[in-house]
Amino acid sequence: MFNILLPAAIAGTDSLIKKQREENDTVYEYLDGKIKIVTFHNKGAFLGGGKKKPVLVAFMSVVFTAIVATVFILTLTKRGLNMLKFGLGLLLGGAFSNTYDRIKKGYVTDYMVFEHAPGFLKNVVFNLSDFAIIIGALISALQ
Repeated sequence: MFNILLPAAIAGTDSLIKKQREENDTVYEYLDGKIKIVTFHNKGAFLGGGKKKPVLVAFMSVVFTAIVATVFILTLTKRGLNMLKFGLGLLLGGAFSNTYDRIKKGYVTDYMVFEHAPGFLKNVVFNLSDFAIIIGALISALQ
């Protein structure tokens, strides 16, 4: 049951945070400014790639989400594979939330910046779904 609820929990939580950021774009700082909560509308994919082709980015996002959903559903019927199911659940929840944004709003709301991250990462704005996708992909790939 946990595996079924995980994608919904990730997508739902991220959507609530995104809604709050849309309603209140005040910048908040935590850990002496190391983490900033901002509001950023990403019309492309990771690092703004494809922002000049939002329809293509949205289409690819739908295709990717459909593939992950299919693999996730097929995996649920198998005994064991708990870490793979967990990884796919994270991946699906994050993919669904960001894909929903792209289709509904034409952009993904990102909101978390790590000001003291190394290199280019200090200029990247993340959301909860991004972390779920990254962690879920790593867990899934290692299984």
